Amino acid sequence: MEKSAQKTGLEKTNLHPRNQHRFGYDFKKLIKSCPELKKFVSANKFNPEAKEETIDFSNPEAVKTLNKALLITHYDIQNWDIPANYLCPPIPGRADYIHYIADLLASGNQGIIPKGENIQGLDIGIGANCIYPIIGNAVYGWSFVGTDIDENAIQNCKKIIEQNPKLIDAVSLQLQIESRFIFKNIILPEDRFAFTICNPPFHSSQEEATKSTLRKVNNLQTQSLKVKTTKPVLNFGGQNAELWCDGGEIGFVTQMIYESAKFPMQVLWFTSLVSKKENLKSIYKTLNKVNAVTVKTIDMAQGQKTSRIVAWTFLSEKQREDWTF
Repeated sequence: MEKSAQKTGLEKTNLHPRNQHRFGYDFKKLIKSCPELKKFVSANKFNPEAKEETIDFSNPEAVKTLNKALLITHYDIQNWDIPANYLCPPIPGRADYIHYIADLLASGNQGIIPKGENIQGLDIGIGANCIYPIIGNAVYGWSFVGTDIDENAIQNCKKIIEQNPKLIDAVSLQLQIESRFIFKNIILPEDRFAFTICNPPFHSSQEEATKSTLRKVNNLQTQSLKVKTTKPVLNFGGQNAELWCDGGEIGFVTQMIYESAKFPMQVLWFTSLVSKKENLKSIYKTLNKVNAVTVKTIDMAQGQKTSRIVAWTFLSEKQREDWTF
């Protein structure tokens, strides 16, 4: 997330034009919606003349409370929580992914973004936070199937859905009982998804994930003039399955591509985040092997780093135009 987090009028042009977080965080408004956020908000030491406010992004509780406030204020989610140590996603970046998916769907629909519950997305690795379905439903009225290999994550999403009645008919959940598979057991013969969405595990081992976390937290703490730590404090959290898998990001996305080829007519657009630019060459090669008809790469910002969405389809241009929303 950004270092400075107040709604200042300085537009974050790296975010999608429809992203309502382009102008930062209006802390007065957020605290009004979620009073518990107040204790985490303080003056930004790095820009005292601007009298900006921010939170300590190396503090997991502060990050989670900011998310609660954002979800109440902007997405009408009154009850949201995640268990300790589960991934607490940076909402502006997650919202960007949803908006770019909307543009992708509009590209084959005469430039019109399709809205409503008949637009169904498949969220691979929904985690415990349910963020993509929450944002997609709030902004565009879409419905979702969310899957995960972690039963505790699924149970927490179920709790979020039950405590926010507008989600009950919009989001369904499915446990992936065979962790080596992604779409198998999930996409059924009668299913028809406008898109799949995924934030894959980035790392190939727990050791790699821990080192990355230490670097990130130390950067945040150095910015706050704190001493470096040797213990990983996951400010955005993350269980093993959320942070790493055998083969890392490239292994996960490659498996996803090979499986996607078995469901060519049931999904309009398959998509995934790809954080490491050096993985793109191999991903394109695999997509060519499975005869993907069209491949698109969409650059986007994820907090303070650059990421991208890779999208592919097995449908011809005419088939995409004939897809009924």
